[in-house]
Amino acid sequence: MVDAREGSEEPARHAAARRVLDLLGLAARAGGILTGIDSVRRAAREDDVFRVILAEDAAPGQQGKLTPLLEARRVPFHSLFTRDDLGAATGRGPVSAIGITDRNFARRTGELVAALTEGRFTAQP
Repeated sequence: MVDAREGSEEPARHAAARRVLDLLGLAARAGGILTGIDSVRRAAREDDVFRVILAEDAAPGQQGKLTPLLEARRVPFHSLFTRDDLGAATGRGPVSAIGITDRNFARRTGELVAALTEGRFTAQP
């Protein structure tokens, strides 16, 4: 027997993921992000990045360059989406990492990611 709630969870999860990607697109248009591992690393070293989204399918070597630095600098980061998803959301080609340089976009992205990863798919205002 299939739980009826399971089937309805997937569209809600997709909508929550779409909200995160839409916010990243808005941040890109507002000039509030950096893209690419090297740009994000440079910004992290200079304390100019407030949150990072790392593609789930980023090369392990690329992840290995970035994650220890983010942990050392205590920059929150999340492994979500594919390189293609992140690139499409920001109007670019495939992107391995997005660094959010605007505090407000970083805060809101964190809220949306928390809702997505914790399974809270309620409507957001």
